[in-house]
Amino acid sequence: MLGLNEISIRIGGRLLIDNASVQLPERGRIGLVGRNGTGKSTLLKAILGEVPVDMGAIRQRTAARIGTVAQDAPSGKTTPLEHVLSANRERTSLLAELEETDEGLRVAAIHERLNDIGAHAAPARVARILAGLGFDEAAQNQPLDSFSGGWRMRVALAAGLFSEPDFLLLDEPTNHLDLEAALWLEGFLARYPNGLLLVSHDRDLLDKVCDGILHLDAAQLTYYAGNFQRFERTRRVKLAQQQTAYERQQAERKHIQSFIDRFRYKASKARQAQSRVKMLERMEPIADVTEERTARFEFPVPDHLAPPILVLENTAVGYTEETLVLKALDLRIDMDDRIALLGANGNGKTTLLRLLAGELSHASGEIKRSAKLEVGYFAQDQFDLLQPDRTAFQHLAAAIPGAADAKVRAHLGRFGLEQAKADTRIGDLSGGEKARLVLATITTGTPHMLLLDEPTNHLDIDAREALVQALNSFEGAVVLVSHDPHLVSLVADQLWLVRDGRCRSYDGDVADYRRSILDAGREARREEKRAEMRPTVSKRENRRRRAEDRAAKATL
Repeated sequence: MLGLNEISIRIGGRLLIDNASVQLPERGRIGLVGRNGTGKSTLLKAILGEVPVDMGAIRQRTAARIGTVAQDAPSGKTTPLEHVLSANRERTSLLAELEETDEGLRVAAIHERLNDIGAHAAPARVARILAGLGFDEAAQNQPLDSFSGGWRMRVALAAGLFSEPDFLLLDEPTNHLDLEAALWLEGFLARYPNGLLLVSHDRDLLDKVCDGILHLDAAQLTYYAGNFQRFERTRRVKLAQQQTAYERQQAERKHIQSFIDRFRYKASKARQAQSRVKMLERMEPIADVTEERTARFEFPVPDHLAPPILVLENTAVGYTEETLVLKALDLRIDMDDRIALLGANGNGKTTLLRLLAGELSHASGEIKRSAKLEVGYFAQDQFDLLQPDRTAFQHLAAAIPGAADAKVRAHLGRFGLEQAKADTRIGDLSGGEKARLVLATITTGTPHMLLLDEPTNHLDIDAREALVQALNSFEGAVVLVSHDPHLVSLVADQLWLVRDGRCRSYDGDVADYRRSILDAGREARREEKRAEMRPTVSKRENRRRRAEDRAAKATL
């Protein structure tokens, strides 16, 4: 069990958690939710002992192992398979000792312990985890230094999952994943045998994995049994009851105050008026339900273009003439299209977006664009172009040279970056606020088509819902890559599958695609269990070895 007992946490003088207490079930799979900036990641660090608590205590079961994913991406010449295997420290230690000792009884004991912890099946289990996160057999055996930072963070995630601590802490684990890997992770976490505390803004992940929700709001922690959907229903009822109680109390206070005002100076009623003054003083005030205003998104309205706005005919694209990523592309996009790209990372989804954006030239075939076509492309590397010492206003003003200040501020306001936020240094903005600034920047030209590569990575749940509404109201085309099936299902009316160097229409919906991924995961688990039932060293063999050791010693 993990217990938070009357804890208070301040960061930079700001009170994030105020005298909060909660007891988490020992094997519960708990989702930690709350708006951006409320202190969820800070709470995880406090549980890990990386951030001090100002008051109170965090208690856990004696000898319980609390684990998480390393914040720094692993690197070096070791392979993903080797790095993840090393995360099981007991197995690694026993194997090292086995290499160094020749004492018979100790060798037999090591073999028996290795059998007990399933060490013989560990490489197969690690391979399954890495495969689920997108590493094929060849990639599992390449040096870590050959991978990008995002892929190496997947290795760090695999190591955290394989180590299987008694309580696993995960902070936005799907941020570096594609939809396929996110669906695999969903299934893995839903079966996690120990305690889990998960920070995520992915509604589907919280619904499928969690059996409890811990809500951080107004510096307080409240635990709700059930998944995220049940949490939302329960919270809505709770807020409605609180608002009703508040209104009832306000009416009662008004009635009492009216009596006091009427009879305070009337001798025959003065004593009753005084008693009502004391009644008001003792009445515990009920807070008014004032929901914090969520981020808003409002895309500018583009001029209408005659269909089609973009056509690809037998088009091929790659980064060199010798290595084509995609070929034989026959695609058409109209202004009213809502398209989501499916396919594991490495198959060419981002390459296709860059081709549509005009950032890559096609190697062969033909591309026809409407002469007036304007494109807004949201890419992850655009965050690197944000200068931390500039304000949001200064950044956008530079993107619209000559624009009046009022126009710049109005455009920022469409994305929830109003006066205070507009004049805040970019380095002091949250990840979600930076994402809104990037969206504001790519839409300064009033695009007819939005190309969005993982736009929700830094957005909280309320901001994601606002983005869904804005995209559904947008009067241009949308081509979307996202690991969030909730977003894809609510926005896209066409699914294109990018696989094996081709892009074709997918005959099915997100639920069908989810089932295919989960079916593949179930088959992998069945194979893992079959592997675990084939021990390399049986107990009978261990007994035989011990008997031989005893006989050898007797002859000395």
